[in-house]
Amino acid sequence: MILDIAIIIFCIMELGNVLILYFKPDSKLGNGVAVFDAWKDVKENKNLDLFVHYMAYWVAGVKLIFIFLLLVVLLTGNETTKILAVVAMIISIATYFWKLHPIIKKLDSLNKISPKGYSKTLGLMISGFLLMFSTALILYLI
Repeated sequence: MILDIAIIIFCIMELGNVLILYFKPDSKLGNGVAVFDAWKDVKENKNLDLFVHYMAYWVAGVKLIFIFLLLVVLLTGNETTKILAVVAMIISIATYFWKLHPIIKKLDSLNKISPKGYSKTLGLMISGFLLMFSTALILYLI
């Protein structure tokens, strides 16, 4: 049951990010790309604007894949499948700190993100997901 709760919380939160990316990419909420100051510059260049929108929609699509696969696991998976799905989520979410976090920290230090300190907020949110899934897994196993 604890694994189910963690999966449901993740799916709901990520669905919010998907909706923002598809319908309000100009937002600074969730994963909206307007936190990047370059977003304003991109709007002035049609080719870059199309490319950045394509990438935002690509990210939204990948998030949807995760959400739907997790829902399939939630609805049809046995306990072993749910455990392995949570382990997979921990590993995949942790990859954020390998490539993405160093870049957003650099952009933040160069004052290219608004609000200032957003990289810390995002890092804490990602860490929260890791903590949630790790805690759920530990509680399930003990």
